[in-house]
Amino acid sequence: MADFDINDAEEMEFDTVTLTLEDDTELECAILAVYPAGARSYIALIPITEEGEADEDGDILIYRYIDNGEGFEPELENIEDDDEYEMAADAFDELLDEEDFEDGDDE
Repeated sequence: MADFDINDAEEMEFDTVTLTLEDDTELECAILAVYPAGARSYIALIPITEEGEADEDGDILIYRYIDNGEGFEPELENIEDDDEYEMAADAFDELLDEEDFEDGDDE
């Protein structure tokens, strides 16, 4: 997956979303990005600790993102197809690469 500097995430303020997992436990995650890939939108999340910091041991989670319009909650769907997941993960990697490139321009 992408090179994600977890130290940067700990210093940033994020919007959060709470996922309900298959075993009905809840996992609070920071929203890293909502981005297009192919004909769909995706969301990249990272679990956060009880202290509100990015979980250094947490994996970046990618879901299909469905915007239901203003006034309605968006939906997140699991990505079942390996090819679709790979496309979404590659698009997130490219997004991070663009951010790294833009950050490098400031130096």
